Amino acid sequence: MLRSLSGKHVIILIILVAAAAAGGRYLEGTVEPQNPVEIAALPLGSTVLEGQDVIDESRVRSVPIMLHPDYILDEFNYFNPSNLLQAVLTGAVHVPISEMTEGVDASGRSAVSGPGSLRVQGERLVVEEPPTFLWAYKTPYTYGVKRKDGVEIVENGKRVRFVPAGSISNSTVPHRYRSIERIKRWYRRADEGDRIALDYQLSNFSDGRLPVPPGMIEKLFGDTVLEYMENYPSGSPVMVYIDNSRRSLVSSAVSYLGSYPQYDDNRRAFNARAFASAWNGTIIPPGSEASGKETVRFTASRDPEAPGGYASHGSCPPARALRAIVTSAGMPLPRGMTWEFHAVLFGFNPATGIKVRNTGKYPVLIEMWTTGSGANTRIYARLYRLEPA
Repeated sequence: MLRSLSGKHVIILIILVAAAAAGGRYLEGTVEPQNPVEIAALPLGSTVLEGQDVIDESRVRSVPIMLHPDYILDEFNYFNPSNLLQAVLTGAVHVPISEMTEGVDASGRSAVSGPGSLRVQGERLVVEEPPTFLWAYKTPYTYGVKRKDGVEIVENGKRVRFVPAGSISNSTVPHRYRSIERIKRWYRRADEGDRIALDYQLSNFSDGRLPVPPGMIEKLFGDTVLEYMENYPSGSPVMVYIDNSRRSLVSSAVSYLGSYPQYDDNRRAFNARAFASAWNGTIIPPGSEASGKETVRFTASRDPEAPGGYASHGSCPPARALRAIVTSAGMPLPRGMTWEFHAVLFGFNPATGIKVRNTGKYPVLIEMWTTGSGANTRIYARLYRLEPA
């Protein structure tokens, strides 16, 4: 039969527990807290998705169980067998991840919905929620450099391989943005040392996160972002994420093609449709400048007054509609355009040569479409402001 503890023994036990607690607090106060960067499994600024591992548990410090018996309860709650075994065998237990993180679950995975960003805030490693609107810019990542006997492939400033001239193909050279035929044509005409952009990354993010290389764009932001990038020129802003938002109509306009048979009304109608297609769906973030799609082609009509004797007639009526919705929204006259009836300056591509600057507070979306045919073609344009819902 166990003897009951005497009052003296109880007092001694209380003193020992208090001393251990005081000693633990003292030791903790003399040791530098763990740098949250030490436990990060990825570089700070990385884009992470919900459920993705962000903690390197092998770097998480352990403390004696007697100093923090409450920590062992954390291991029981989440039933981490390896950490429990370590605690039993060594008498030391991992500092709970929850003590050093935010936006991270007990197993070290991101608990933030959407493309979060890994940061340090104070003494915590944090997965920061994405903003309502997140954008970046399409910038070159992979180049082909012409050498005497082939093409040097350079990724992110580093040479990764050499492709002999006779081996240029879909399996040896990136070709999402340039067809193999075009790459071969470039190689035949280029001088040694010339380079051609072959693949693109997303960089200069609006929230300052790290660039995302080509191979990760679809995984992190979806195929629609990649498709948007494929259509727009290098340097274009790309809206990669929109959370809870609404569209607010700001301005609209209608333009009419009319008949100028000397320039071939069918060719003009083709160019009007091309212009609308080039600009339809373009999103321009605040403080940025954007053009239309580079994948849209125009046809030229003979014009003795134009430089070179040809011009893309039929692009001025839709350009007037674009000019109307942009300036009615308080934005400046787009580059490459005039206030005249002939709205597009000679020498400027109606899609990539014209630049619209968004001087507002929120992103804007341009919609353009046509109805009718030939000289009876009508061009419609709308500008929407994207606002937090």
